Amino acid sequence: MPLLEIGPNDGLYYEHDGPNQDGAPTFVFVNPITGDTAPWQLEIGPALRAAGFGTLAYNFRGQANSPYSPGTALDDTLIIADLKHIVEALEIDRPVLVGLSIGGLFALRAHLAGLACAGLVLVNTLRIIGPRLAWINEAIVKVMDVGGPQLMGDMMTPLLWGPDWLQANRKDFLQPDADYAPLDSNSGPYNLLTHMGKADWDVPYEDITCPVLVMMGPNDRVFYDAAVVEQLMARIPDARRSDVPTAGHMLPMEAPQEFIAAAKEFVAGL
Repeated sequence: MPLLEIGPNDGLYYEHDGPNQDGAPTFVFVNPITGDTAPWQLEIGPALRAAGFGTLAYNFRGQANSPYSPGTALDDTLIIADLKHIVEALEIDRPVLVGLSIGGLFALRAHLAGLACAGLVLVNTLRIIGPRLAWINEAIVKVMDVGGPQLMGDMMTPLLWGPDWLQANRKDFLQPDADYAPLDSNSGPYNLLTHMGKADWDVPYEDITCPVLVMMGPNDRVFYDAAVVEQLMARIPDARRSDVPTAGHMLPMEAPQEFIAAAKEFVAGL
């Protein structure tokens, strides 16, 4: 199992394939808080590698197969430093950081902290944390305290995913024998979730020095706010946009072919 060691008890699980074309960039996938490498590697990673690009998928400390020392706060500062560290340690040339949800915030912050990037792909990232989203961030932890991931999935899935995906996967939710059990408060996922709401979203977008692709799934009923997206995009010096009308928050998993096409078109113009 590839593990980039950070300390005696800390490390980052990763899956890295270099580009097979000279000068081709490497897509670096930055997970959401509850993510892991697997969804990136189903269709997206293989398709991009087949087109000659490199890929790097990895898990934050506290996510699957990425250990951390007890007592470590798995907050945004640590995640951003780890992202910068793994790209530099693996000597990734021309990285294109692809961040899903809060993963896009981590990608932005790593770039603004000095990580040189060929480009940024922000998928359902742009948002302003007001009273409503702050409430939701706190409520997510409460739901995990009561019923864990199963209850969270049953409650939040129809708000986050697009109608096509919901119709195809409805049978897997709201089961009569659902095992609603609290998420272990000593686990990595719980540690990550408790720090999620404290992340700093006050980003100096004007300071971004690389091209940015903003991808949105308008069926995201939690985070998508059309006016906010327009407002924040206007502050990015070199930004372009690609929406997938049928998708929601989990756009790369809902519409992988549309995502692949948009990603390839974006890097072709870098």
